[in-house]
Amino acid sequence: MTTEGETRSNLSIRILLIEDNEPNRRLLEDYLIYQGYTVLALATGIGFDQALIDFQPQVVLLDLKLPDIDGCDILEQMQQNPEWRQIPVIVVSARAFIADQRRALNLGARRYLVKPIRLQELLQVIQEEVRGSIE
Repeated sequence: MTTEGETRSNLSIRILLIEDNEPNRRLLEDYLIYQGYTVLALATGIGFDQALIDFQPQVVLLDLKLPDIDGCDILEQMQQNPEWRQIPVIVVSARAFIADQRRALNLGARRYLVKPIRLQELLQVIQEEVRGSIE
């Protein structure tokens, strides 16, 4: 459970959530908003680049299996842009194979969480990545 002070400090943290599964997307979005984060949720990878420009997230939560683009392609595109390369990406995927995890991490993802995830673990990882990108 987070304290009121932690929740208040989360208000300025913007999270871009890219998740095609509607129940998962709504659950994560609602939970993160409840925890005090500002969230922009996309159901597809289309427009992720414009969302990075307009929303300027401090963290990206990325599903790898999207209907229109592979999440690894998004990671590759982010690595090609010096400004986007600095944004921590946390992969949240049902792909549990070590090869998928290695590929995503080699393409710049900072963390890889396999679904189903524990929400408390996700909060901890987000906080660690935000602190790490500020330092």
